[in-house]
Amino acid sequence: MGRAFQNRKESMAKTAAAKTKVYSKYGREIYVCAKQGGTDPNGNLALRGLMERAKKDQVPSHVIEKALDKASGVGGEDYSPARYEGFGPGNCMVIVDCLTDNPNRTFGDVRACFNKAKSKLGTPGSVSHMFDHCAILAFVGSDEEAALEALMEADVDVTDIENEEGRITVFAPHTEYAKAKQALIDALGEIEFEVDEIQFVPQTTTTIEGDDIALFEKLLDTLNDLDDVQNVFHNAKVAS
Repeated sequence: MGRAFQNRKESMAKTAAAKTKVYSKYGREIYVCAKQGGTDPNGNLALRGLMERAKKDQVPSHVIEKALDKASGVGGEDYSPARYEGFGPGNCMVIVDCLTDNPNRTFGDVRACFNKAKSKLGTPGSVSHMFDHCAILAFVGSDEEAALEALMEADVDVTDIENEEGRITVFAPHTEYAKAKQALIDALGEIEFEVDEIQFVPQTTTTIEGDDIALFEKLLDTLNDLDDVQNVFHNAKVAS
């Protein structure tokens, strides 16, 4: 039993650490979103979507409430967004989105992750021009014409709309997120969005092969282990 128990204990510790990371990530993101657009989810659609995603990821209500309380002025931390761009193994392109209360520390930590993976940070804008910054909304449905009509009537600048396997996916510029979501809700009723996110979508992909695969995985692992990192986007395609 000894070794099996030890394996189980280590697995439980990893799971606990992963949950803590998820809770911390959502707590910071909800705090910043509420600070910028207000703490009422009915009047702040971005916050509403974020809270819905947090609940789907089983984030406890007290974590959400604590973040909202801080945004209302109860509590001390003040986080600001920071974005870093760089080139990973195999010359793939990487964008790292952070929320930090200490930009100097975060920059040093992110740079160290790139250095350990034999990669290099670039200047702002060095890779982001090769990504589309998109709002992505996906939900169960088959009438893409009704969805598109609702979006056009609301004057939403739709980038693309897909209808595959009973799921409609809408792509729009990230600045149109709230308007697009509200237009769909107004026209189609209360929708349960399977995807409700703002992402950087690469325009092209770079294939990672050989020794670069392990380095690339190391880069992602070390970045995701940083408390300040919220999201990592890349254009890498790992060779099979």
